Order: sequence, then structure tokens, then C-alpha cells
Amino acid sequence: MRHFGHIPAAARAALFHQEPAVFTADSPADTLAVALGATLYSPATRPRLADDVRKQGARGVASMVLCLEDSISDAEVEAGEANLVRQFAELAAGTARGASTGARDGAGEGPAGGDGAVDAAGSDGGELPLLFIRVREPRQITDLVARLGDTVRLLSGFVLPKFTETRGRPFLEALAVAERDSGRRLFAMPVLESPELLHLETRAETLAGIAALTGKYRERILALRLGVTDFCSNYGLRRSPFMTAYDVQIVAAVIGDVVNVLGRADGTGFTVTGPVWEYFRPGERMFKPQLRRSPFLEGRAEDLRTTLIEHDLDGLLREIELDRANGLLGKTCIHPTHVVPVHALSVVSHEEFSDAQDILRPERGGGGVLRSAYTNKMNEVKPHRAWAERTLRRAEVFGVAREDVGFVELLTAGLAG
Repeated sequence: MRHFGHIPAAARAALFHQEPAVFTADSPADTLAVALGATLYSPATRPRLADDVRKQGARGVASMVLCLEDSISDAEVEAGEANLVRQFAELAAGTARGASTGARDGAGEGPAGGDGAVDAAGSDGGELPLLFIRVREPRQITDLVARLGDTVRLLSGFVLPKFTETRGRPFLEALAVAERDSGRRLFAMPVLESPELLHLETRAETLAGIAALTGKYRERILALRLGVTDFCSNYGLRRSPFMTAYDVQIVAAVIGDVVNVLGRADGTGFTVTGPVWEYFRPGERMFKPQLRRSPFLEGRAEDLRTTLIEHDLDGLLREIELDRANGLLGKTCIHPTHVVPVHALSVVSHEEFSDAQDILRPERGGGGVLRSAYTNKMNEVKPHRAWAERTLRRAEVFGVAREDVGFVELLTAGLAG
């Protein structure tokens, strides 16, 4: 699979200075952590879940979480588990049919060269997203892996709720057992959402415990996810569509502390993903739209701006930018319309790419300061090195836009694809 692989090759070539690279579920963990992008959640009880997964993959979704926790009622858990086993079997059968058809048609050159192999991988002409199951209890991990049988090959791992050192250990121990028994590499994505993490008097101790536990299981931790909805619920808060998570000061403080302890760029940190964006039907708008007119000056771009504001996505765009500024990458999504904006804003701009390359040139190893190729800033080699390395990792997965291509063009192409 590859980001923006759902749009025609000619359109992709016109948009990208460096196209997004192909990756698979077996790619290195540091590649997959960046490639998660907009992770779309879906209740595990959906009767046509396999069709939904294939459809979203064909539309550019690269990762999905099939949820047995908060998105379904307590009474639905057993049925949800049984449904997952059925739907994975259907996905496996469909993928096999698609691969067979691709082989008969002579599709593709393989992952290194080609769109053909990517297009042949799924029965609807698209690769399946990375699939994760969000469980409630540790026992579900080993039980589901056993029940999935051979179809576990389609599973990339599990999402672990309300993660702390105490509650997280049994989940990770169960994951290790399931990985050993299945012979399949399985990742964990802990969700940081517990009251102990939110409350000031227990936050530092809780973060230290999480850091110790995740460090022990580092090879199995793909990313850490933030449960901002749970944070807000502890204080009876719910942000409006006109405000970001960073406007809720108690939430912003927790995000800052999580990144401080768990998102460091010194080799001890993890990818921390952005919080979910909750969609609301608009009421009376009290503030001016945050989405400025300047990138939307003519033609279809102005229509697109209007559409985004009408659907309250202007707040989402601002939050994605703030996620990046605060050290977060990717985002939890509960609606398919949020996926393309997240991916469009994940593409590295030509200017960012130019700066990162300059900073990391071998001859700059001794440090120093240089004027950027765009002549609008100074790049300090040593302080900006970690930023440059992260930028080039993102460029590999999401690509680099051409010099004259901006967010509007990427978003338009993604929606049209």
C-alpha cells in the first residue's frame, strides 16, 4: 500500500516532487508508526465490516481499529468477537481472490516498483489497511488470535485501553503469548486515557510507570494514542467544533506532559498520535471561521473552502497543525471524511524537504548555521537535526509536494480519488 495510492498515477506524479513510498504490514516498525496516518475506528459489530474495510482501503485509509470497547455496549461484546472472526475470514477469502486475479492478469512489478502489486492485493483493487483490534481485557488477545486461526495474518495488532503500568502489563504479557503462539508479529497501541494520567497529583508517577513498561516492551509498541474524550469526561467537558483540544487547557497540559516523557527524540520516545476529532452538526457560529481565504482565491478552491467550513473541518485542520507543532503524528478518526485532510497535511512541503536535506548533509556534521534555500529562515544544524530526521521519515511515507503544490491541491486530489 501507499498513501495517495488511490489516485491515478499521472495525478500523483503531478503533485509530488517525491512520491510516497510503498509499504506493507511487514515493513519496519518505525516506518509503520509514521504510516498509520489517519487511523479510522469502526465498531466490531458492523455486519458488513469486511466490505467496509475494503471500501475504506480503496479510498486511501491505511490503518483501521475494529473496536470491541467503548463503541459497543457491554451486551454486544460476545457478538462482536464472533463477528470479527467471520469478517476476517471473509477478508482473507477476498484478498486471496484478488491476488489470484492479479496474477492471472499479469499485474504489477512488486513492492519496489509498483503500482500493479499494490492494486492487485485486494479484491476491490486496493490493499487492505493495517488492521488492529481494540480489546477490553487481556484474555481477549489470546482468545481472538486462537479463534482467528490462519486469518491472523491480516492482523497487525491490538489497541490497549486505559493504559497504565499496572493495567498495561497483563495486556502486553498476553500479546507476547499470542505472538509466540501464532508466529505472527503483533504490535500494541496503548491508549493513554486514564484518570491517573489526567490528575495532577498522580500524573508524573503514572507517566514514569508507563515509560518503564513500554520501554521494556519497546519492540512491540507501535505508537501511543491519546484518549482526549476520556480526559474531558472526567471534568464534564466537551469541546465544540470551533475549538481544538489545545484550547482546553487541562487537556493541552496532559498532551504536553505525555510528549515530554514519552515522545522524546533521543531514542527513548515513541510516536504519539493526535486525539480524535469529534464531529458536530453546526449551531450558530460564534467566531469567525479559522480557515482563511488566502489559499482559496479562485475557482474550485473557493468552493472547497466553503465545503470545509460548512462541515466544520476548519477546526480539524487547525488541530492537525497544532498536533504537529506539539510533537504528535497521525490522528484517531471516527469519520471517513476526516482521513483525507489528515493525510494531505501530512505530506512534506518542498520547503520543509529542502531545509531537512540541507541540515542533514554530511558536510554539516560539525554544526553551524546556514541560510535556507528559500532564503526566509536560518537553519541551525545541531538543534534542528532531530526535526530534519523526523521530516525525512515522514517524507518517505507521505511524499514531498512539488514546489507549486499546496494543501488545497493535495486535498482536492485525495477527495477526487
